[in-house]
Amino acid sequence: MSLNSPLVPNQKTHCANEYGKLKKVVVVSPENMQINEIINETQKHFLKENINIKKAVLQHKNFVDTLEKNGSEVIHLQPSPEFNEQVFTRDIGFTIHDQFFVASMNTDVRRGEVKTLKKWLETNEVPYHELLHPIEGGDVLVDEQNIWIGVSGRTNQLAIQSLRNQLPPFTVHELPLKEGVLHLDCVFTIISKEWALVYPPAFSKEDLETIKKHYNIITVTDDEQFQMGPNVLAIGNAKIISLTQNQELNERIRSKGFDVIELDLSEIIKSGGSFRCCTLPLIRE
Repeated sequence: MSLNSPLVPNQKTHCANEYGKLKKVVVVSPENMQINEIINETQKHFLKENINIKKAVLQHKNFVDTLEKNGSEVIHLQPSPEFNEQVFTRDIGFTIHDQFFVASMNTDVRRGEVKTLKKWLETNEVPYHELLHPIEGGDVLVDEQNIWIGVSGRTNQLAIQSLRNQLPPFTVHELPLKEGVLHLDCVFTIISKEWALVYPPAFSKEDLETIKKHYNIITVTDDEQFQMGPNVLAIGNAKIISLTQNQELNERIRSKGFDVIELDLSEIIKSGGSFRCCTLPLIRE
């Protein structure tokens, strides 16, 4: 039977939620990382000291090793010297169930990253849709029939409406973010069918109530938010990769029955992204 037969499911991409077992994921080493164009509050804070590349690369390698030890196939895209934000692969695309979408980046500094991704997708015959209006993967969360999308400086309502038109079976929830929040996954992450991490000040009262109708929430404090607290990565089997420095938050997550794997990603966090930001899942089971 040929691979293109309709009877063979497309197993090149499949993510029905944010917490299934992470089987296949795309990353880029942060070897060209630096802060040179301020895009969030965290970067503003660290502009002077900037990024210690050697340390960032080592922390990223430990993260990748942890993913592989837990059964993920990790695909490395080629780092390019001109793309200083390339470590944040989450933003350049996203998988919604069996469909892969290539993002439309809203900043010049990141548009070239998409070309690198498309080249890999085409070489590996992975089908994809291209979106025309600005949308980035950090603003997109998937949980079975519900798709949550942040309205941010990087993702606009035209893009969300266009996606809604392409996904008629799903409910697409728009969550406008307070100014200064870069992406939805900086303030809201789904870690199981029942639980989510949320930084409440990022949302209107009404939107917070909508989130609470779907999930029990673990609230993230201002200090934890500065350390990218919500941006954990669920890898399946109730395992959550979280930042070592967020000890109190990690204990709160553990108290709900999760196995928290603590890693240090402090050098990469200086640029305003953490574990979820550094991964582009292709397959979850």
